[in-house]
Amino acid sequence: MIEKNYDVIVIGSGPGGEGAAINTAKAGKSAAVVERYVKVGGGCTHWGTIPSKKLIFMIQQYAQLRRNPLFERAAQQMKISYADLINSVQSAVSAQVKEREGFYERNNVDVIEGLARFTDPHTVSVTDSDGVVRSYTATSFVLAPGSHPYRPPDVDFTTPRVVDSDTVLSMKETPQSISIYGAGVVGCEYASAFRGLGVKINLINTRSRLLEFLDDEITDALSYHLRDQGVLVRHNEEYESVEVQDDGVVLHLKTGKKIKTDVLLWANGRTGNSAALGLDGIGITTDHRGNIRVNENYQTEQPHIYAVGDIVGFPNLASAAYDQGRFAGTHISTGSCDATLVHNIPTGIYTTPEISTLGKTERELTADKVPYEVGHAMFRNLARAQITGQTVGMLKLLFHRETLQILGIHCFGQQAAEILHIGQAIMSQSGEANTLMYFINTTFNYPTMAEAYRVAALNGYNRIF
Repeated sequence: MIEKNYDVIVIGSGPGGEGAAINTAKAGKSAAVVERYVKVGGGCTHWGTIPSKKLIFMIQQYAQLRRNPLFERAAQQMKISYADLINSVQSAVSAQVKEREGFYERNNVDVIEGLARFTDPHTVSVTDSDGVVRSYTATSFVLAPGSHPYRPPDVDFTTPRVVDSDTVLSMKETPQSISIYGAGVVGCEYASAFRGLGVKINLINTRSRLLEFLDDEITDALSYHLRDQGVLVRHNEEYESVEVQDDGVVLHLKTGKKIKTDVLLWANGRTGNSAALGLDGIGITTDHRGNIRVNENYQTEQPHIYAVGDIVGFPNLASAAYDQGRFAGTHISTGSCDATLVHNIPTGIYTTPEISTLGKTERELTADKVPYEVGHAMFRNLARAQITGQTVGMLKLLFHRETLQILGIHCFGQQAAEILHIGQAIMSQSGEANTLMYFINTTFNYPTMAEAYRVAALNGYNRIF
């Protein structure tokens, strides 16, 4: 028996699902969101972006307090446990859940609790936490179930000594040492965070550089500052096996190294949450990591079924997922959408110091034989940075040598993810509005970190004139 029919059913209430559901509801469609957990928000809200960034922020505040000469003595006597930090994290999670619930309620989007599975291309059965199964139909569907950390079958995740990015927040106490296997965004962020608590860190990178998708100058700076903070970075390493002992975990590497720490944080890859959706039965295929291939409109092999967020792979960002959801929702409602909606997505990485980038890197521009030039603003030379004591970092502008068009923005330092958006607004303009001259001819508040744009623009302009 069919419980109810909708214009659109969205599976997953994370950023991608929320963007799709709210967009279609505002367009006058009847919409529902199926969420397998009791509370909305998805992995982003409950064990991903929100709690991890709250944890990182609190640890950074604690570390800054300890470095401040005015409070150094009192701070040294402070004892902050990991459990205390996690309890504080929950306040941000609860606030976000309340916000998300309000969005769905105000837009008349039904929230259905349970695990969804397709029984035919237009019908899903939803099994709730009590085992009750109900069926719903819809004209269109948006798949936004998110992803989970990849767990190799030969690694024992049943022990509390082996955690991943989903379970690291459930640790009961602060370990003295951690090995982090995987030096992607998650691995680097947690390396910074735990080092701020004084934990000894081994960061195991399977590649030759950290975060290879970033500009080389930025990754060089990140590597330097992680090591300066005391993180031991090991490049070009792969695990052979993981041995759990009573007093720790031994990571056996293929190079013959044996690294023993209190805890192993596995941060090497993610898998799309597609296995339980019954996609095989409706003609939708997934790759080896559970991801779904989509076209430029985020349609799957079934044109009325869309997929957004982590389930479609790169860039695996909450911000991108939300825009992808809106993109899919607009296509459902109107049949078309401006593809630029999801182009030029900024990246924010919450290491210490913070990283944010947009556009091309020097490596990419060189490969494309683009005649570019570089402008730098070092934070140590800015009055605002000197006032706040946050002098580590820089803003880097890449621009076309002849047209002065902004081609890339790369920021490293305190509040980098906020600073970047000033440049993003200019970079998104067309013609003469998107050139170095905007920053040269604009008066910025003084003293501010935004002034870095004028300094970097003049620095680059002086290289060509």
